[in-house]
Amino acid sequence: MKEELDDPEIWADQARSKELLKEIKNLEEEIKPIDRLLDEVLALEDLAATEEEEENAAELEKNYETLLNYFEKIKNKSSLSGEYDERDAIVSIYAGAGGDDAEDWTGILLKMYHQWAKRHNFEAKILDQHKNEFGGYKNITFEIKGKFAYGWLKNEAGVHRLVRISPFSPKKLRHTSFALVEIVPRIILPKEVEINPADLEIRFTRSSGPGGQNVNKRETAVQIFHKPSKIQVKCDSERSQEMNRQKAMEILSSKLLKLKAEETEKEKKALKGEIPQKIEWGHQIRSYVFHPYRLVKDHRTNVETGNVEKVLAGEIDDFLKAE
Repeated sequence: MKEELDDPEIWADQARSKELLKEIKNLEEEIKPIDRLLDEVLALEDLAATEEEEENAAELEKNYETLLNYFEKIKNKSSLSGEYDERDAIVSIYAGAGGDDAEDWTGILLKMYHQWAKRHNFEAKILDQHKNEFGGYKNITFEIKGKFAYGWLKNEAGVHRLVRISPFSPKKLRHTSFALVEIVPRIILPKEVEINPADLEIRFTRSSGPGGQNVNKRETAVQIFHKPSKIQVKCDSERSQEMNRQKAMEILSSKLLKLKAEETEKEKKALKGEIPQKIEWGHQIRSYVFHPYRLVKDHRTNVETGNVEKVLAGEIDDFLKAE
């Protein structure tokens, strides 16, 4: 790859040379942790070979544990080798069976993923939201920006089930509610997904999102309908109509890419996992139970914990790693 950069003609093609430099930098970043691991192993080997075995025993054990943790991090990262794993993630959550509880559950999941993003120094930003009168969400779409955000989150796609004493029940009855999480990688380059402008219906409406005093007075929100796929997307988070249009096109491209991946079973499983048609009982990938006991259980991996609050505060890495 570096040999290709030695060719003077490659610099005439700015796009290709820029792409090569980026690929080389990414590869160098991937090699660094492995080089460090090898150095640490050799250092540990030298320490173990010294004569002062008793004096070195405590230090050896400490270094060994540190080395194991570091190896675990490298191993986890190496599993994120899918074609789109390095991308930002676009997350959509849809309320399913459960009425007001399901729409409230959608908001709880939103906070959970935002807290997870914050823990990993990722940026989370709402792109479109459809709130109800109680502060819940009928549906919401947001992006999580950070390297490997999609790779980490892609297996969160599916139905999430909540069991609790409903705050909307006057008799304090136990309710079960469901929400569907959809995860797609953010698509930026037009060449990855070809869209015929003639296939689009674009509408401009007043924004309901933040962004300045003029946003809600002008038609800055953009709604795009893709006629062949019947996919509809909306963005109202940006300050200008053009910025919202660009972001809406990114979301549409991402959803079309997901649709394209579903053409084969292999691509479907690699990109986004199985997504059921119904957001209700029998389709859940994970259950979050507050009553009559406290438990979060992933039904695919059997990973579970009784600390429900901790999970809803964004500590979901154990579930992500297991998947």
